[in-house]
Amino acid sequence: MGQRMIGMFDSGVGGLTVMKEILAQLPDVQIIYFGDTARVPYGNRSREELIHFGEEIISFLIHQGAEAIVVACNTSSANAVPVLKEYYNLPLIGTIEPGARAAVQATATGNIGLIATEATVRSKAYSSAVRRVLTKGILPKKTELREAWQKGGHSIELVKAQACPLFVPLVEAGLSHSPEARGIARTYLAPIQEAQVDALILGCTHYPFLAPVIREILGEEITLVDPAQAMVEELKEVLEQLGHNQEKGQEMNKTSNHHRFFVSGDPVLFEQVGNTLLPGQIHSVKQVSWHQ
Repeated sequence: MGQRMIGMFDSGVGGLTVMKEILAQLPDVQIIYFGDTARVPYGNRSREELIHFGEEIISFLIHQGAEAIVVACNTSSANAVPVLKEYYNLPLIGTIEPGARAAVQATATGNIGLIATEATVRSKAYSSAVRRVLTKGILPKKTELREAWQKGGHSIELVKAQACPLFVPLVEAGLSHSPEARGIARTYLAPIQEAQVDALILGCTHYPFLAPVIREILGEEITLVDPAQAMVEELKEVLEQLGHNQEKGQEMNKTSNHHRFFVSGDPVLFEQVGNTLLPGQIHSVKQVSWHQ
């Protein structure tokens, strides 16, 4: 297929959890990553701001040579991607529908939970996506629940969405495993426990950094759903189509397998925190300023 160049962006280091999954399954792609660390967190931003940020970053990534964009940010995916898809003539892969699809397939009771930023919870994008994937015929793997739902005898829905505004700042500061993180997580996760969910969507790409703490509090019986895996499946389909189109055109330029990293804030902090997830893979981070 030849090497493809993929653009990715997030409000900060969170999107690296998606990048890790992409590299595990698609080691030959070259990734241009943008972390908007000067404007993190996105969770308290307006829809208009998120669309504006997305325009700036996607245009930058296209200028860098990106052939497809992975929006590795749930807040942007929920609020901005539906609009941004109309602006750009290249594939944009968001987190919402892949995450909803994975949660529906994972639940055994029909009770799905969500932890996310305030903006993602407010958008109700995941609730809508759960209903949408069910109407597309994507159903739970558990036979009893699937059959009960098809007969109209059991609901499958997002029963509790919990905003966790302090999670992103904790991760960005490198405090994912701190006592503060554990205390804050216990408070946020109490309503999730009360709702008796059995599949919990990690509705922010920063949250897998906190997965050990979340797992410690909730126990093994709750499935943590990371949309990243389902996103990679969608990316594979996009790359296949890009490869098919390439065969009809000219041979693409060969590039090195060196990933590039850009941030709008502190490159040193990004490198330090990012390398806790992708050891030794993040270096030469460049800072980009939108304003002269």
